[in-house]
Amino acid sequence: MHIENASDALRTLQTRTLSADLAVCGGGLSGVCAAVQAAREGLQVILVQDRPVLGGNASSEVRLWALGATSHMGNNNRWAREGGIIDELVVENLYRNPEGNPLLFDLVLIDKVQAEAKITLLLDTAVFAVEKTPEGGIAMMRGFSSQNSTLYEIHAPLFCDASGDGILGYLSGASYRIGAEDADEFDEGLAPDEDYGELLGHTIYFYTKDTGAPVDYVAPDFALRDLSKIPRLNEIGAKDYGCLLWWFEYGGRLDTIHDSASIKLELWKVVYGVWDHIKNSGAFPDAQNLTLEWVGHIPGKRESRRFIGDTMITQKDVMEQRHFEDAVSFGGWAVDLHPADGVYSDKRPCNQYHSKGVYQIPYRALYSRDIPNLFLAGRLISASHIAFGSTRVMMTGAHNAQAVGTAAALCHEQKICPRELLRHIDVLRSRLQRSGQFIPHHHLPDAQDLCRSGTFTASSTFAIRSFPENGEWQKLDSSRAMLLPMKAGALPEMTLKLSSETKTVLKVELRISERQGNFTPDVTLESLEIYLERGGGQSVHLKFDTPLEEDQYVFLCLMKNEAVSVPLSDLRSTGILSLANGMNKAVAKGTRQEAEAGSGIDSFEFWIPARRPGGKNLALSFEPPLEPYATAYLNNGYERPFLRSNAWAADPEDPGAMLTCRWDQPVRIRRILLAFDGDHDHPMESAQLGHPERVVPYTLKHYRIRGDQNRIVFETEENRLPRADIQLEALLETSSLSIELLESRGTPAALTAFRCYS
Repeated sequence: MHIENASDALRTLQTRTLSADLAVCGGGLSGVCAAVQAAREGLQVILVQDRPVLGGNASSEVRLWALGATSHMGNNNRWAREGGIIDELVVENLYRNPEGNPLLFDLVLIDKVQAEAKITLLLDTAVFAVEKTPEGGIAMMRGFSSQNSTLYEIHAPLFCDASGDGILGYLSGASYRIGAEDADEFDEGLAPDEDYGELLGHTIYFYTKDTGAPVDYVAPDFALRDLSKIPRLNEIGAKDYGCLLWWFEYGGRLDTIHDSASIKLELWKVVYGVWDHIKNSGAFPDAQNLTLEWVGHIPGKRESRRFIGDTMITQKDVMEQRHFEDAVSFGGWAVDLHPADGVYSDKRPCNQYHSKGVYQIPYRALYSRDIPNLFLAGRLISASHIAFGSTRVMMTGAHNAQAVGTAAALCHEQKICPRELLRHIDVLRSRLQRSGQFIPHHHLPDAQDLCRSGTFTASSTFAIRSFPENGEWQKLDSSRAMLLPMKAGALPEMTLKLSSETKTVLKVELRISERQGNFTPDVTLESLEIYLERGGGQSVHLKFDTPLEEDQYVFLCLMKNEAVSVPLSDLRSTGILSLANGMNKAVAKGTRQEAEAGSGIDSFEFWIPARRPGGKNLALSFEPPLEPYATAYLNNGYERPFLRSNAWAADPEDPGAMLTCRWDQPVRIRRILLAFDGDHDHPMESAQLGHPERVVPYTLKHYRIRGDQNRIVFETEENRLPRADIQLEALLETSSLSIELLESRGTPAALTAFRCYS
């Protein structure tokens, strides 16, 4: 029993004082990835989230699917899914939650954070004040938890603002912008006019459920009645729900921070009014048994403050894919702009402008130019409004945040501020690559990797003689291609069988990308005309005379001819894809992007793959065999196809496939890092969209690692992860290290990295 009598003195809140090496404000995907990475790098971290769950817009409170550079596989960014911790999260979600239940994604996130003993997690805690150091940095931030009525005072030498609206940066006095820049400030041809508006609005989703019996619906009095205000009303279907209604957007002409409550109410009016129309207008008989199962209680925010770093990413950085000496991450989502009037606009609900490939993100955009110990992560990084249209998406933000977490660890080790870390940018990049980060056109060999001083030998290496036919045929109702990694010099002769309904001529083109590292086939090296008779089984030999000047990807393009069909193959192999000149309506208006005069964007074709079980390779053979794999790729700094396959694969017919690294003198090994093909072309959307497998099919299921005298030092029979970071219980002294590839998952077993450390 506790009794406290009345007092004339004011009571104060219970206050807890906490200290850490890094304090992260915001528990969306970016905050989670920054905190987890920093903790793994050895820092004590406090992660503060003002909501009861982690994930931000990807959480079950909002239910937006997490996406990034892959853009639903609808652009030309091949193998572009973000690496590192965000990749761990979506791979784990694939296994636990292939149906895309957002509640289960919540659990993936909380599990990942709880697994790190160095993270102190404060949920339901809103930051509302800061104190600063005499030098202008942040000394402490205050947060209040309504759940336990506790005031927290959080001290740290380094802070990260990943809060979306940027509460920490705002309170500390950091420079920021809201709204769109004029076109002439950064020479941005996509800058909006006043009619289009300067800000993206909020969205609230809803989910429905089929009850198996008729359900009545009585709309609340506040529901929108005049649905003529919604120009796209006729595009709504009874079975649409969740992210499919992303264009239920509002608030772009209001203050997207301080007017959020009224924006939410307006969105509720739209949701409940539209559902009234679906249920009671008589126009949707298939909605008879449907009920509203869930409506969002907080809106998903797109845009508010953007803070200013030592550089600002602009439209030209994105569209021209400019290179940065301090690149630490990448993006690839389209510049995705929405009219400020949102659901009430008569304009297209979005305009997406794609670059020809992924673009680099510089470290200088990930910290404040004013507050010396403040990192920036998530959608609030230093970018113009136009560039923000691309950098704002969650998986891009999470990938950037991994760079922030690693940078914080290096700043802690060196006792320096974020800006001073520019002197050590190669150290930062090397650490990032070791943790799975992909930085296009930056691949430093890992100086601490012991395998660099050893010699690799393999029991076999897969040389592809053919993609054998499986009995299926694909009509060339659109142009189709094989994306193939080729070595410099003469190309092998390629042979395939074709079937034609008439006597016709098929055009075949050999294409490459104008820009190294892109996967947009915008340069035609050579064209062939293949004369076909009517009938099937016509063998065609394709001999191209143009030699390649360097190792690169080529596109073998069979141009559209609806009279012609090509056989398919069930063989899938790392770093090789079939594509079609097509479109994904979610991210493109056609099979080709057409640039408007003065827009600053490029015109080009989209060549995109199909999701499995579709997207099978074309059946063809090579003479001499295609040799896309090599042990030399295993420690070159890349762990995914880019410029070349960057993989070693064993011959599928090799019953004892083994890879060995040998040293002249024994080495001492404590840690072994393996990477398999993580299928980085698959977007692995976190919610709503289902996926065909629970495990990436290119990963190795059963493998064994041996040292000298065939001593087994590690074995797993049920691996399902694309990366393995193996910490040995005891220091291993050995002059050789081998991995036995014992069981694949149906595709040729391949490794993209094999490294070890003392």
